[in-house]
Amino acid sequence: KSYIYDTRYVGTTSDIIKRLKEHNHGKVRYTKGRKPWRLIYKEEFNTKTEARKRELFLKTGQGRKFLDNITH
Repeated sequence: KSYIYDTRYVGTTSDIIKRLKEHNHGKVRYTKGRKPWRLIYKEEFNTKTEARKRELFLKTGQGRKFLDNITH
């Protein structure tokens, strides 16, 4: 979640620490203008396919409600 803006970023990665650093160093176009970012929630999956499926769900209205409920 952006510290300054009330926005969330949902994505997949195999190295969450490296990816968060990329976001906070402005290396990701989508998140560049909304830094700094902090990790508020993570899930782990055995396959990229499972992770991508969950990412797509979390970007739906129902998925956003789920995240709202666990992060507030």
